[in-house]
Amino acid sequence: MDGNGRWARRRSHPASFGHRAGVRSIKRVLEACEELGVHVLSVYAFSTENWTRPRAEVRALMRLFHETMQREIDEMHRRGVRIVVSGMRDGLSSRMRERIDEAERRTANNAKGVLNVCLNYGGRQEIVDAVRKVVADGLTPDQIDEAAVSARMYHPDLPDPDLIIRTAGERRVSNFLLWQGAYAEMLVTDTLWPDFGPDDLKAALADYASRIRRFGGRPEVAANANSPLAREVAGEARGWGRLGGAAR
Repeated sequence: MDGNGRWARRRSHPASFGHRAGVRSIKRVLEACEELGVHVLSVYAFSTENWTRPRAEVRALMRLFHETMQREIDEMHRRGVRIVVSGMRDGLSSRMRERIDEAERRTANNAKGVLNVCLNYGGRQEIVDAVRKVVADGLTPDQIDEAAVSARMYHPDLPDPDLIIRTAGERRVSNFLLWQGAYAEMLVTDTLWPDFGPDDLKAALADYASRIRRFGGRPEVAANANSPLAREVAGEARGWGRLGGAAR
């Protein structure tokens, strides 16, 4: 969700103005996901590196996160959206932790969609935390494989993202879902996040649908019209899509 600050500066407003506009974009995109059959939306709300930003901006962001969770939880619950938060709780205020716990608890049984908010999140830190759990669980070297590590990620029940969208022309991964996004398709758009809406999402999904996902295999795999891969590209595959949106 890059570009909130640039969007605000172009309008001679502080960064907080752009962050609030960015929250409204999340709502629009989440509604579009529901209409388009995307079941899981992950948004990069605040990274472990974002603490280095100006103190006033960090305070404004945290206040915005708290207000948004408090204001939107009832609507998310009515719509059947499950809210999960990925990231470290250390460093967050007690009020924020309480708000997160409440949102996750109230929406835990919702099944119409998932909004995964990556807050105080870093991909490397998540992998480190997973390794620590592996050690704490006493696994022997021969018991450690990809499945063992995946099971110890912040939310192992969530599927890996199919598509990661970078707005505002950013072309780096930025420590976002490093483990889960190993084979995610990437899409870069120059659109600033506050301007990103349903039409942009539709265009991104259309671009995604035109690609052949090989997962390290040979191109001729896609020639099998009956394969899940071919059906996916043709738009015939059924199931839930997953999106990741990096927010900076």
